[in-house]
Amino acid sequence: MIDTIGTDIAEGEERIRLDVGDDGIAVLTLCRPATLNGWSWESTRQLGLLADRIRFDPAVRVVLLRAEGRAFCAGIDVTAPGGGITGDSPAARTRNYYEGVRWAHERFAVLARLPQPVVAAVQGYCLGFGFELALMADVRVAAEDAVFALPEARLGVAVDAGGDLRIAREAGAGWAKFLALTGRRIDAATAHRLGLVQLLVPPAALDGEARTVAAEIAANAPLAVQGIKRSVDAFADDRLAAALERTAMTAALTLTSEDCAEGYRAQAARRPPEFGGR
Repeated sequence: MIDTIGTDIAEGEERIRLDVGDDGIAVLTLCRPATLNGWSWESTRQLGLLADRIRFDPAVRVVLLRAEGRAFCAGIDVTAPGGGITGDSPAARTRNYYEGVRWAHERFAVLARLPQPVVAAVQGYCLGFGFELALMADVRVAAEDAVFALPEARLGVAVDAGGDLRIAREAGAGWAKFLALTGRRIDAATAHRLGLVQLLVPPAALDGEARTVAAEIAANAPLAVQGIKRSVDAFADDRLAAALERTAMTAALTLTSEDCAEGYRAQAARRPPEFGGR
């Protein structure tokens, strides 16, 4: 089951690393490059813990979200769809998934609603939850080799962390539906054109440019910066909470469906899925 109580991160089990410098920049690094920084319930737990540590640190003026290796995050590990969530009936399992997704939304909100702005530096694959995570940042800097997609519908599941909602906010409902309903990949140039990425840079310049943006924010008056973020978010996210509640129920229903099991089997076998709407 999901660890909703622990506040420690065991040595060798880091999914995300936090480094706070004396320049006002807190760096959150996805640090599982061997798995293309694949996401898990444990990753979600650690994200919430580290964001909580940042929240009240007066030395932190901005957060830089980055990743080690050739991918930002290639999404959820499809070889382990269950994630430890069980139930003694289909209804109980659906209920437990619903609460699990709601719990995850609460952890993600700690990052998205940090008083300090978050700058994401994105390279390589930024798929599924990786794309959703990047969209939780306030500013996104992408390398020219970045690739973005929401492939969840191809696996028989919902876009469960609100990525489609944030695309609708940034690029319009039509693009949100197009990307989420087809699962198509888009390159960094397209993401930049749609406003999903604010800066596009050569791969070798990614870290430097993202740190430059973070440093520019950190140099500004903290109260003004945080007030601007709150005001813009209040306008842009006016209906997000209600929409995420619908997302949690849709995610719970799809994660316990026969189509979901078929989607994961087909992905593992590298064959087209045969969905039956069950």
